[in-house]
Formats: sequence, structure tokens, C-alpha cells
Amino acid sequence: MNIQHYFIEARKNSWAIGQFNISNLETLRAIVGACRNLKSPVIIGTSEGESKFIGLKQAAALIKSFKEETGLPIFLNLDHGRTFEYIKEATDSGYDAVHFDGSKLPLEENIEVAKRVVKYCHKKGLWVEGEVGIIKGSSELHKEKIEISEEDLTSPDEALKFIDETEVDSLAINIGTFHGVDSFGKKPHINLRRLKEIKEKVGDRVFLVLHGGSGVLEEDIKTAIETGIRKININTELRLSFTNTLKRVLEENSEETTPYKYMQESINAVQKIVEEKIKLFGSRNRS
Repeated sequence: MNIQHYFIEARKNSWAIGQFNISNLETLRAIVGACRNLKSPVIIGTSEGESKFIGLKQAAALIKSFKEETGLPIFLNLDHGRTFEYIKEATDSGYDAVHFDGSKLPLEENIEVAKRVVKYCHKKGLWVEGEVGIIKGSSELHKEKIEISEEDLTSPDEALKFIDETEVDSLAINIGTFHGVDSFGKKPHINLRRLKEIKEKVGDRVFLVLHGGSGVLEEDIKTAIETGIRKININTELRLSFTNTLKRVLEENSEETTPYKYMQESINAVQKIVEEKIKLFGSRNRS
């Protein structure tokens, strides 16, 4: 079953698909382990930076091997592809889906490039996600507090114009979240009013996506899913868990030099978070 099937099922039964980004094989093993335990579909994300580190063809080959081994619906998505050329390279390398992020471009230019991406990818049967409204931050721990103003939020009218003209399959929107987490604690509440306005405007023309899911309050996640969010991206929580666990293990085992022996605790830590998110998103036993 293709990725569209799971988005449709998520809409019918009010749950969301999790996208979990990877930077290495260990994180991928953790995510696959969680999906195997909970029988959940999943989207594996790689940003341009992550995909360049792993390799586009290598990432596609890894996903294919785990998919064949487990029989699980595991899909590979290029996260925040910023140019048509790199998106084309990813699709030709075996990716299942792409996210074109033209949010920093003027709306008309964003639309024009997105139309080109959709035309190319849909011919190959690939899923395309667009983005309207700049989602601030990066997938790291921010020392300075990130403020989200009303002007930063996605305009319902611009969202409608974008999807009508581009025919993207899903749309990333800014409803108050940001990439990464800050050292001041939990993120502010999702702007549920703006989410409802966007959902009322676009209806079922497109599947809505929440970026910057790390650190968001569980009650907000649940309400966002009820309101129409069908995909939620998680990256920073996984990075922090992996890195902090690895630092602790290395400090406690300073003489250990065999990587596979000191990596397992980090894998376990990431898998625990992914399992928690799968349960929260409602995708358990949906494979």
C-alpha cells in the first residue's frame, strides 16, 4: 500500500502519521524497532544536510532493506528540499516522497517551483508536500527564546491559493511551532484558532502537516489531530536523546572502543521516544 493510503486512513479515523528524521543507521534502527513493536506506518525523513551525510541512494537502499525485512509500511521523505534540482536527485535515487520548502520565497515564486516539482514527482507516483508560512528555527537546542508572531502564521487564503494552483498532496503550515526546542522549557501552545481557520478554508483538498513537533504539549497534539493535522514531524527530541545518552555512556565506559557496544543505549533511548509518539499520534496497529 502506498503512502496515500495511510493518509486517507488517517483522515478517516482521525490519527496522524509520524515523520521521524534520521542522521545515521542507529537512529533508523530505533525507529524501525518502534514500528515493529507497535505495528505502525512511519515516514523516515532526511533533510538536505542529513541526506548529504548519509547519501541519497544509500538512504533509499536502507529503507528498502528494512521494508523488505519487516513488511512494514516505511516511507522515505526528503525533508525541506529547497531546489527543484536536489528534489529531482532525491526522487531519482529512490525516495517515496518529497517536501519542497519554498516558504522563504515570494508566494508566486513558491507556487511556480512547487508546480514544477509536482509535475515531475507525480509522473513517478511520488507524494509531494509543500509549505506556506515560514517555520522558524532549526532542529537543535536553542539558547535564545524563539518568538512566533501573528504575522508568522500561515494565511488561510494563501494556503488555499497555493494548493489550488500547485495540487500538492500535503501542506506544511505554521500554526505557532518552530523547529528545535529552546532551553526555556516547553513550546507555546499551538495556535488552534489559526489551524481551524486553515482547515475550514482548505477543507479536504489537502492533508495538513505539523512541523516542529518536538516539545509540543501532548494536549495540543491531540487537539491538532482532531482538527485535521495528518502528519507530525519529530527530529530534535530524537537528536537530543541520542546525543545525551551517548555522552553519558561514553563517560561511564571511557575504556570502551567498540562502537556497537556503546551505541545500543542510544538506540533504546530513541526507540522509547518514537514509541511514545506513535501512541500519542494514534498510529499504533495501523499498518
